[in-house]
Amino acid sequence: MSPRFTGTADYIASDELSRTVEVALAVGRPLLLKGEPGTGKTLLAGAVAQALGRKLWRWQVKSTTKAIEGLYMYDTVRRLHDSRFGDGDARDVAQYIALGPLGQAFAASAPGVVLIDEIDKADLEFPNDLLHELDAMSFTIPETNAEIVAKHRPLVVITSNNEKELPNAFLRRCVFHWIAFPSRELMARIVAVHHPSLDHELASAAMDAFFRLRADDGLRKPPSTSELIDWLAALEHCGVSPQDLGRRELPLMGALLKQEQDCQRVGRGGSGR
Repeated sequence: MSPRFTGTADYIASDELSRTVEVALAVGRPLLLKGEPGTGKTLLAGAVAQALGRKLWRWQVKSTTKAIEGLYMYDTVRRLHDSRFGDGDARDVAQYIALGPLGQAFAASAPGVVLIDEIDKADLEFPNDLLHELDAMSFTIPETNAEIVAKHRPLVVITSNNEKELPNAFLRRCVFHWIAFPSRELMARIVAVHHPSLDHELASAAMDAFFRLRADDGLRKPPSTSELIDWLAALEHCGVSPQDLGRRELPLMGALLKQEQDCQRVGRGGSGR
């Protein structure tokens, strides 16, 4: 029976998301997450690791990241230095090999969780370069001819912000989930977790204003869940009252809106009434 995941005290997961995590665990496939920024894609891997008592390895992808870096890294510069200056035994190639996040998870003595964050930032070949390793859960280090085979299949959580299309061959090997924007009811639960002592009237008035903004199609960047959490902290810190949120211009908008045009629009009454 696959492990059960229902969220944690700090991470409120919808029933659908919880079931999708369990499916990925059961079938041994990577879990590919998409959704609006701020909906908790990156945080999910840590929540699953915490809930299941597993170790978490994080791999933050950048535009220059190569797939091989997630498996292992070969420090040729240090070996060259040692061979020239005699600071180490340069003949022992193994001491210049360091396993990357995926490699460490494969070599671990217990099942873990690997986060490959923002995979769409890398070049187009990056996902394809990982196909064999994610399927076979093994790889070979050519410099030493050592084969690293996963003792336990880790849960691989992959996030994407949809900046570029991922290859079909890669998508076929993943369990996919779109994290939908939280409903008002689910958002109230999320707010209660992050701000348990927040005045109920202030929280209700803030969410009224937040969802009015979300409904405005004229905003370039609608506020996200994480921005609502930050805004509530700012409102509480500055002693803003629920009545203040009924004004035309919302207080402390810089914590909620991140585009000058959006702030101007709300200030003119476009969404903040």
